[in-house]
Amino acid sequence: MQQAPKTITVMGLAKTGVAVAQFLASQGTHVIATDMRQSSQMPEAMNALRAENITLVCGEHRLADFQKVDGVVTSPGVPREHPMLMAAVHAGVPVMSEIELAAGFITSPITAITGTNGKTTTTTITGEIFRHNGFKTFVGGNIGDPLINLIAQKRTVERTVVEVSSFQLEWIHTFKPRVAALLNLSEDHLDRYHSYDDYIDAKIRLFENQTSEDFAVVNRDDNLVWERTAHIQSQRFPFSRTKELNQGIFLAGSNIIYRQADTECLFSLKDCPLTGVHNIENIMAAVAATMLQGCRVDATQTMINQLEPLHHRMEFVAERAGVRYYEDSKATNVGSVVKALESFDSIVLIAGGKDKGGSYQPMQAMIAERVPHLVLIGEAADRMAQEFTGATTIHRATSLDQAVQIAASVACAGDVVLLSPACSSFDMFKDYEERAQRYIQAVKELAP
Repeated sequence: MQQAPKTITVMGLAKTGVAVAQFLASQGTHVIATDMRQSSQMPEAMNALRAENITLVCGEHRLADFQKVDGVVTSPGVPREHPMLMAAVHAGVPVMSEIELAAGFITSPITAITGTNGKTTTTTITGEIFRHNGFKTFVGGNIGDPLINLIAQKRTVERTVVEVSSFQLEWIHTFKPRVAALLNLSEDHLDRYHSYDDYIDAKIRLFENQTSEDFAVVNRDDNLVWERTAHIQSQRFPFSRTKELNQGIFLAGSNIIYRQADTECLFSLKDCPLTGVHNIENIMAAVAATMLQGCRVDATQTMINQLEPLHHRMEFVAERAGVRYYEDSKATNVGSVVKALESFDSIVLIAGGKDKGGSYQPMQAMIAERVPHLVLIGEAADRMAQEFTGATTIHRATSLDQAVQIAASVACAGDVVLLSPACSSFDMFKDYEERAQRYIQAVKELAP
């Protein structure tokens, strides 16, 4: 895209929608900003948009705003099959996501990272490695700044790193990362997609515009990832915790080995502060993406040694009576919990929340092997109890505070108590961060 069309409808006025509307208005575009919420329900958005050349439509979506415009930019939160979006498509009006719009204006190489789990950590590490290597870098997308802010703020960067979700990929057309990373695939968002295959199809779109000049960093240990990327046009660059690779990046003891063409480099994980097998994969993917784009071994190793855990992702909270408490509230799907369970030997697991529609069976073996006690909370507790009956001792709690008390009463010295819910938080909390803070407070109130 060389210039913005004359009239664009922006659907959904959360953070990204507001940023898109402001940017388009600054380009001289007539913007119709529409949201089903009333203006009184989104005062910050209203204050931000009233000063712009923007038509605000609140409490409704008008059909004409989707059929008689030059384009529609939709929020990731709006389902692809929304009647208004379908009306736009049928009228021949282009529908796009924010990342599609923004990428048309970006000249620096884009590194795009997706996967069911680990996106935020890997995106953050990738950005930090680029910066430590001296590259002016933008990091955003599904985390932090919307990608459009890079353009709106007229920032000059040498590397762009963006976390992308399946929702954002639904409406891309020309979005083409220089390096695209797919970390893993497991059932998620089945409350939005008709099937697991539909969800995977959305993820795989990340590679559809790449050419043989581009790279795809993919998880060799995830059979589904490997199978579904077999026919992409870009160069696959695998990472593995279990296999030695002739080309790619893999784990060897406490080191990771990077091999590309005639180059072989070693990076030590011995002094890396991050814990958990999932973080080994995240680091490998980040190192692969950055080394493929001109980073140095010494600066990259220095950054590995300085990495800090992200909040709400396998974060150590406290030790009480010889029991270590970890908070993993961001683990809102089964695949993420499986990775967490691989990281410890004897675990009292607190899980449950709002069910997302996927199967809990992938957790079965790890729970039987490593979780002597399972404490369940939330709407999903009944279904989880049915699936895990016979695999472990199951306890029920009516609140997270009570769950922590139960976990403390059954844990032995040397055990880990882990909040890793495998569910979203919306049945009991505003979001996963509020759930995390409630857990942290409950742990700190335990007797030392």
